[in-house]
Amino acid sequence: MQINKIGENVYQVDNNIATVNLTPGVQVYQEKLLEYEDKELRLWNPRRSKLAASIIKGLHTFPFKKDSKVLYLGASAGTTPSHISDICTEGRIYSVEFSPTMMRDFLDVSALRENLLPILDDATRPTNYQHLVEKVDVIYSDVAQATQTKLFLDNFKLFSKEDTVGILMIKARSIDVTMKPNDIFRQEKKNLKEGGLKVIEEIKLDPYEKDHIAFICEKSF
Repeated sequence: MQINKIGENVYQVDNNIATVNLTPGVQVYQEKLLEYEDKELRLWNPRRSKLAASIIKGLHTFPFKKDSKVLYLGASAGTTPSHISDICTEGRIYSVEFSPTMMRDFLDVSALRENLLPILDDATRPTNYQHLVEKVDVIYSDVAQATQTKLFLDNFKLFSKEDTVGILMIKARSIDVTMKPNDIFRQEKKNLKEGGLKVIEEIKLDPYEKDHIAFICEKSF
């Protein structure tokens, strides 16, 4: 087994990636745990996490640092947020989730991770939680609905700094099942530009996620 460090608390393990487990001995989604030197690594499943799929597909812009402040939209049960929690050990991950059912599962994860801050609310209404969230270094959005780009832009306007990096996961079929995914991707990229953001990287997520793309954004000046 060949293991190499590729980022802050992120390792390549043969053809897989893994993060250093912030809660040794505890799994979040039955992921495999590996002992490496004085650390425990959690394998990061690209079929369960679009961020993992992006990294494996060649993501160059990796904005997550040890002390990063992150706004995560669409936290679900906490699979990807837990890996970001492994990375940003001295930061905070403000994690917005609309579904009470998903939030119950997420609370079990966040109870053991002090840097995961759960917010039960609607990401399309960021003013609801404006009093809870500071300006952040990274805004990550994985909300599968027709207005996914608009809600990302609305949150970006409220919570970004000058150098904030945005990561938007677009699910084409949630926007329009009648259009070709590539046409949707072009339209949403145009919407980001009109909203004041520049796409600096884009990664299609197949074969891990069908008809998905990751847009990595920053403010256009």
